Amino acid sequence: MSDDDVNETEVDPDESAETEGEDEGSEGKAGFNAKKLIIFVVIPLLLLLGVGGGLYFSGFLDPYLGGGEECVEEVDDHGEVITACPEEESQDKAEADHGSDGDDGHGGGGDGHGEGGSGAFIEMPTMIVNLSEEDGTPRFLRLTVQLELENPDEASQIEAVMPRVVDQFQTYLRELRVKDLRGSAGIYRLQMELLWRVNQASAPVKVKDVLFQEILIQ
Repeated sequence: MSDDDVNETEVDPDESAETEGEDEGSEGKAGFNAKKLIIFVVIPLLLLLGVGGGLYFSGFLDPYLGGGEECVEEVDDHGEVITACPEEESQDKAEADHGSDGDDGHGGGGDGHGEGGSGAFIEMPTMIVNLSEEDGTPRFLRLTVQLELENPDEASQIEAVMPRVVDQFQTYLRELRVKDLRGSAGIYRLQMELLWRVNQASAPVKVKDVLFQEILIQ
């Protein structure tokens, strides 16, 4: 073998070192990518699974996942379909229990806010009167109101003077024009005028408020 052949088979030390450096760099880069994958993907995923499992087993997610007891549809004696939901039944029962404890005036044994307070409102007969119009066009006002009393025990006294109250109302209403009843300001003015007149007619009985049930202009 000649010296030239020996020289050709010798490996350059610099090239060998460079190749080894590239291999080590590739291995280091692969290890760094694996660490990034664990930190930014695997660990957050495990945390989410842990939190989700805790919420699920604690029952917190039942309203969102449709868990718990379901509504049941039943057919009553009249052939109508009735939907009964356990949560609604529990809520209705709680409200009923709260109302039945009416010692504070909010139940049946209260001081005017339950059944005993129904006499605090008196419904007046519906009134239909002609409105005054400058062009002579016939216009009618149909009005139904309720009177709210300060003292429910005075309802009989108001009913005794009801014809006088109706007369006071109709006399005033016939003087009105359609434009007098437009807007919330016109309705409020009408309410205050009627309240003043009913208290004039029913004195010394005090009427607290006039409540509109129907206002119709034809």
